[in-house]
Amino acid sequence: MIALARRTVAALPVLEKAGSVVVLLMRLWIANVFWKSGLTKIANWDTTVALFADEYKVPLLPPEIAAYMGTAMELTAPILLVLGLGARFGALGLLFMTAVIEFTYMSFPIHQVWALILLLVIFQGPGKLSVDHFIRKKLEN
Repeated sequence: MIALARRTVAALPVLEKAGSVVVLLMRLWIANVFWKSGLTKIANWDTTVALFADEYKVPLLPPEIAAYMGTAMELTAPILLVLGLGARFGALGLLFMTAVIEFTYMSFPIHQVWALILLLVIFQGPGKLSVDHFIRKKLEN
């Protein structure tokens, strides 16, 4: 039993490094999802506004404002996630956007996966492979 405990403790640094890579890959994946959506929206702005008017129907906002806000979020927050710079703010914005999509447009199981990844970044941070981590380490020294 003691030998197993020692092996487990010895493996922790390797698992922590692998965990940093996993968090980075999760950030890159979710950023890519929203980035591609944002690029699609700016490719044809008239169609985007029409979608917000006729299909998405975001409550409380005029379609043009909702289109600008949604597109801006989809093109800025992924950059924050990829860099890991202000990643919690980017993740929070995308989590809000995911909730709006889920509850006002269409419900898909993948939205739960998006939400879990974004919640991980919000509560645990972007991990060691991020600008946020680098800045924190510099400020601590």
